[in-house]
Amino acid sequence: MNDEISPLPTSPFPTEGRIAAVDYGTVRIGIAICDPDRILASPLEVHPVTQPDGGGYEADEDYFSKLASSERVAAWVVGLPIHCDGGESDKSVEARKFAEWLQRVTGLPTRLFDERFTTVAANQKIRQSKTTRKKTKKRIDAIAAQVLLESFLEACRYRGELAGHALDDVKPAGESLAD
Repeated sequence: MNDEISPLPTSPFPTEGRIAAVDYGTVRIGIAICDPDRILASPLEVHPVTQPDGGGYEADEDYFSKLASSERVAAWVVGLPIHCDGGESDKSVEARKFAEWLQRVTGLPTRLFDERFTTVAANQKIRQSKTTRKKTKKRIDAIAAQVLLESFLEACRYRGELAGHALDDVKPAGESLAD
């Protein structure tokens, strides 16, 4: 683990290549990835946080660096948990810190994207697949990351521009990003 705080990379978000989406949690992290043409998003895996009691995700630096390399990730999208009114919460602050850390350790551009209702949509997808409850529990975070990535890609296509928020778009807890 690198204890020095280095500045975040300033490279722009790429218009081509694979994007990995992260459904951040303090115990499990769901990961999904898209193809290089950004047409199809698929759940990849659920990564258990190495030190969920105090150590946090910083102990997972090697995992995320190797994942970025082996999957040829060009950029990251991290789910930003915000309230229905658009306000941020303590979980939003945690997700922002994780996204900044992820960008710093992998050197890849990272965006934040509204993750409201991704778990609900993931549960609906799993129910349709008739998966056992045990398998559902193991896969739900990766499916939520897939829903997040599908939503991000669709928003980019619909708007004709990059969706989500840059890491430096900071709003205090309770303040809306819609402003």
